Amino acid sequence: MTPTRRTLVAAALTAPAILRFGLGAAQAATTLKLSHQFPGGTIDEGDFRDRMCRKFAKAINERSQGALEVQVYPGSSLMKTNAQFGAMRKGALDMSLYPSPYAGGEVAELNIGLMPALVTSYAQAVAWKSAPVGRKLTELLESKGIVLVSWVWQAGGVASRERPLVAPADAKGMKVRGGSREMDLMMKQAGAATLSIPSNESYAAMQTGACDAVITSSTSLISFRLEELSKALTSGRERSYWFMLEPIMMSKTVFSGLPKDQQDLIMAVGAELEAFGQTGAKEDDTRVEQIFSKAGAKVSQLDEQVLGQWRELARETAWKDYAGRNASCAELLKLAEQVA
Repeated sequence: MTPTRRTLVAAALTAPAILRFGLGAAQAATTLKLSHQFPGGTIDEGDFRDRMCRKFAKAINERSQGALEVQVYPGSSLMKTNAQFGAMRKGALDMSLYPSPYAGGEVAELNIGLMPALVTSYAQAVAWKSAPVGRKLTELLESKGIVLVSWVWQAGGVASRERPLVAPADAKGMKVRGGSREMDLMMKQAGAATLSIPSNESYAAMQTGACDAVITSSTSLISFRLEELSKALTSGRERSYWFMLEPIMMSKTVFSGLPKDQQDLIMAVGAELEAFGQTGAKEDDTRVEQIFSKAGAKVSQLDEQVLGQWRELARETAWKDYAGRNASCAELLKLAEQVA
């Protein structure tokens, strides 16, 4: 049919309305990308950190009635592990479940999230959020372009290729992956050589002999199958000098661009999932012992005396170095020591 002048005019008049409607629909549905370095699974099976991200995504999608969608990218599939923090600060990445000390090169204060022997129990770790140290850390991160959405702490243990690493004296001559600058300082003082790699590179490092012992969370010891290469495990179930803050973080630029109701929803769901995260971490502290024992590894625990040896070593090295970096670090350490 040949268009008449009347139909052409009608089409011209309706076009802006259609465009406005289409633009409004596009703006109504916002998609956030949530990245992490850990193995992917399902909402019910696999690494609890991936499951936590998937539960977060599901709750946001449902409770926003589709106005806000979260897509999860496990295994550093969206971008490399160490690039994620800087990308969030720039607004190039929306969200990440990210080990805070990995960002210590950009923001020195964040190394307090894996300060050896500073946090030695889950009760102490969980108390940080509402304590002055937690409020100070939250404010600091916001000033650096990061919003803390969900606090997660994990205890860690040591997987060793040959001999156990339990007391400081055991570290001499070993090549150890500690997980943070401060952990490395303590290990070097104990006589170890150190290497700095993300936990998802630990298997290859142990397999090639570049690393004799890996200190990381119980969940990562499981997820990265280190029992296949280890003859010994020092468990963090009863006591540990290795507690890491691995929160869900969000770009402040992206967060600030959302309407208030969506901001409130993100923070509410993040807080609700913290209990799931801590339960998952504790369950893995027990499960890692079972997995390593079944694989034939010798499982050891820290006693109070040995934990005290690590604390004194940490105080002389890592704590002292951290406090000397700037006034903000010194204040955070002082506030953290007040949390019993």
